[in-house]
Amino acid sequence: MSADPWLEANNLYLAASLRWLRLRLRRLNPGRKATPSPAPSSGQRRSWFGRGAGTEPLLALPPQDPADAIRHAAEERTAAAAMDPPPALMLLAGRLGLTDFERDTLLLCAAMQFDPGIAELLTEAPGAAARPGQPQPLGFPTFAVAMQAFDEPSWDAQSPYRPLRHARLIEISHAGAMPLTASPLRADERIVNYIKGLNAVDERVGSLATALNDPGAPQLSKSQSAVADAVLKRLRTSAGEAAVPAIQLLGADPVSKLAVARQVGDALNRRLHRIGLDALPAGKAELEEFARLWQREAVLLPLALYVDAETIDQAPAETSAALQRLLGRNLGLLFVARRDLPEGGGRSAGYAVEVARPTVSEQCEAWLGVLSPVLAADEAARTAGLLAGQFDLNLPDIAYAARLAQSEEETAGTLRDRVWDTCRALTRPRLDGLAERLEPKADWDDLVVGDEAAGLLRQIAGQVRDRYQVYEAWGYARQMSRGLGISALFAGESGTGKTMAAEVIANELRLDLLRIDLSAVVSKYIGETEKNLRRLFDGAERGGAILLFDEADALFGKRSEVKDSHDRYANFEINYLLQRMEAFSGLAILATNMKTALDHAFMRRLRFVVSFAFPGLPERKRIWQQALPEEVPKDTIDYDRLARFSLTGGNIHSIAVNAAFLAARAGDKVTMPMLLAATRTELRKLEKPVNEAEFR
Repeated sequence: MSADPWLEANNLYLAASLRWLRLRLRRLNPGRKATPSPAPSSGQRRSWFGRGAGTEPLLALPPQDPADAIRHAAEERTAAAAMDPPPALMLLAGRLGLTDFERDTLLLCAAMQFDPGIAELLTEAPGAAARPGQPQPLGFPTFAVAMQAFDEPSWDAQSPYRPLRHARLIEISHAGAMPLTASPLRADERIVNYIKGLNAVDERVGSLATALNDPGAPQLSKSQSAVADAVLKRLRTSAGEAAVPAIQLLGADPVSKLAVARQVGDALNRRLHRIGLDALPAGKAELEEFARLWQREAVLLPLALYVDAETIDQAPAETSAALQRLLGRNLGLLFVARRDLPEGGGRSAGYAVEVARPTVSEQCEAWLGVLSPVLAADEAARTAGLLAGQFDLNLPDIAYAARLAQSEEETAGTLRDRVWDTCRALTRPRLDGLAERLEPKADWDDLVVGDEAAGLLRQIAGQVRDRYQVYEAWGYARQMSRGLGISALFAGESGTGKTMAAEVIANELRLDLLRIDLSAVVSKYIGETEKNLRRLFDGAERGGAILLFDEADALFGKRSEVKDSHDRYANFEINYLLQRMEAFSGLAILATNMKTALDHAFMRRLRFVVSFAFPGLPERKRIWQQALPEEVPKDTIDYDRLARFSLTGGNIHSIAVNAAFLAARAGDKVTMPMLLAATRTELRKLEKPVNEAEFR
């Protein structure tokens, strides 16, 4: 007995349908001798239809009047169809809207695969197509045969807009001037397997759109589940519409968008298949073929399509055009994941929803869930707040970071430090030359600035560290929609320690420091500068990296009077930068030695302005003492004398390095004459007056 009762019943229905079909075909050639052909062995019947397919030989003609025999076979077929669920052929006809004539025509084409004797019957049938190259030519089914064999033939079944051809249920070998009605027909292999009861995704579709077989339910926060519920409500509202609207999932986190799509698909009992932009067929004919096959698969199987269009902005024009053509087709449940809604996207774009990562509070709650079992309650709460306030992660990333940190050896630091470093590496932005990641090495002892500047720098570090406490726990985030980030201006002459101060803050906070490459960010092409800035801010925002705009006056300069289109677009860039700075939730540092060149609108948006004054005599002495590391062999150095030279910290560092190379070349210690010689060279480089009396 078959392990699947439905499959056994489906085989019985097929056997009855083939007996009925053979009688129909025999009636087309009444002159054919009605001697029963040898029946296939029981083993053959099991191979084609499974055990119990019937004891009557499939090739035998019942010893009855032909009309009575056909009527009797039709009654047997109808009785065999009374199963729940219905046979595969009946399901297919119902789902694709086939008429009885179209259903039987499809059976005629598929029967060639089930019963080799059908080809012999078609050999002498009027209107059948001959198979060329055979010693004894065998027939192929045609529309002409179907119209003679079945009741209520319909001419429009041949139409390319009817399901037989539109859904690619059959293939037509239409050669030369051969009439369509006389062209050989062949059932599609996928459809033959479906009729037999084997319902698997067409490999032509599966090779492009891969199944997402992630185990377990998707991990969503409450806010993300609310988005999924809104999508489900919209789909149920549009249930009576002719076409299901495409769901445009917008946002910066692909993982969260995919999780929302999975939850919607699970709720509708639809298996999700993903296709990337690189897999989209570029040619119109190939894309049309894929669309029709997918439409068919969405009916035969409960499927949903997820188009990964995250990189559509960087895609070539033909890829964008292919995506638009695909969206113009009714593909059933369709998700399109992209960063933003395209220009002009309205009703034609479908239903657009924003999918963000979990809120900061939800991330903190998730961190508490994974840290509470391994840390004390107070430490877990404090660590969860710090991580949620600094890193913007989805729920799978939070769980992954916690597992990875716990699996590392304890020699790598405390669990809190390991989790922090894991999150830092996980969210490190890939900016492709737009910024240089600096490795912070300097600490507070290395920084020589005035007391006021040092105090402001410590305030900046403290606000970055405690922003979860103030914004989330104390409710400021509910009152402020913008300005949650921290922006600071470091103003002072070149070499006064602005970049070092940024390194000290990054080192204190254990965050990445990204120095922006203005030459790579600023583009002469309209709109490219804004795209580059957006990538910078988005990348830094997620990972909590610190952005350092060195020589910021080149990018944050004053807006000019509009005299031509170049001025207008330059002002657009500054306006965009103003808006993006205000919306940025991380720490952005603007360093400049031309404070007055900055646009006044930026000054209003800055939370801190730190002035780096020219170092005085005591500061210069400290800088000289720190400029020569302990490992450097040195003679007696007169730091008071060196401090009398009016130089910044950057100049002093250059002098110390040059003197060290002089000592290395001479194979000697660093001496005062070497330092004085390097100082003379530095002053001449700066075009400052050199008083030789100071060097005696």
